[in-house]
Amino acid sequence: MRVGVITREWPPDVYGGAGVHVEHLVAALRGLERGPDVEVHAFGGPRPDATGYGTPAGLQAANGALQAVGVDVEIAAALGGVDLAHSHTWYANHAGQLAKLVHGVPHVVTAHSLEPRRPWKADQLGGGYRLSSWIERTAYLHADAVIAVSRGMRADVLEVYPDLDPDKVLVVGNGVDAEAYRPVEAPDVVRGLGVDPDRPYALFVGRITRQKGLMHLLAAAEQLPAEAGLVLCAGAADTPAERAQVADAVAELQTRRSGVVWIEQMLPREQLVPLITGATVFVVPSVYEPLGIVNLEAAACGTAVVASDVGGIPEVVDDGRTGLLVHYDADQPAEFAAGLAARMAELLADPARAAAMGVAGRERVLAEFGWPAIAQATVQVYEQVLAARS
Repeated sequence: MRVGVITREWPPDVYGGAGVHVEHLVAALRGLERGPDVEVHAFGGPRPDATGYGTPAGLQAANGALQAVGVDVEIAAALGGVDLAHSHTWYANHAGQLAKLVHGVPHVVTAHSLEPRRPWKADQLGGGYRLSSWIERTAYLHADAVIAVSRGMRADVLEVYPDLDPDKVLVVGNGVDAEAYRPVEAPDVVRGLGVDPDRPYALFVGRITRQKGLMHLLAAAEQLPAEAGLVLCAGAADTPAERAQVADAVAELQTRRSGVVWIEQMLPREQLVPLITGATVFVVPSVYEPLGIVNLEAAACGTAVVASDVGGIPEVVDDGRTGLLVHYDADQPAEFAAGLAARMAELLADPARAAAMGVAGRERVLAEFGWPAIAQATVQVYEQVLAARS
């Protein structure tokens, strides 16, 4: 079986959960005994282990969504020899849909997020959001199978696209590389990042986007005990305005409390893992999250998680055992911030309890979220799709 995996993100250009998913899924697929022959088609420049596609020359100044369409056309042209196309995110969905139409190959979509669940993008992207929404809807409704990364995501897909056949929407969860993400005690690395490793701290890791709820966390930080630190590993802002909003809020917070550190970049793993390991609590204040690989990465590092109860997060964070959940209500932002502060304060004040949750979290990761099993389940979807067309 020859499979063409289509993705916007591929190393070294990985900045979000979907990119992490694709990177590890492909590695696991390639590592399966008698697994499929996987070729990767990615946005961007040349790669040693993938075919890269730059923006077509005539679209260099075009709207970003139109640029993606141009890349998708070139990818689709290269997919004529595959047995199946598998696309990730709307950026790549159009290439899979075009390959299905032009080459007659089945198309599998993995649902990492849904455009209608991110309405704020309309303010950011204008007509580009209308185009991305149309691409996603068209691809989903015509796909041979849609893989949801959680049960919550499956429910979302069927609610947003009720015309989809429920039998075609299958759940294959996200995973985490428990060797790459494991407890690593390295206080000198943490100190080198400007963080006091001897001070209990809460840690946020993610992009600066409304989806990740960073402003809610900054509001919650006002209510944390004075001795608690807060570390924000946050970069890759969706817009300059969002970056400026966070910068202003962080600067204001730093005038009122110590131990607030903003690392405005996505750290390499050799620095990120010790930073996660050293945290007393890892916080995920997302307002929308199909699953949230960062929850798994934190658990794999043996760190307790405090997270919102949205999307697939409750399937990953076992409330009371591997972390604590906070109810999110878009109409009650102050209550959400207070809940985040209270749950973080509980664990910051009781590091032994937080450590026990971290141990339980890693045990659960090892038992339930390994990539080889996820790769095998993905192959089963491929086989099911090909069998249905034979």
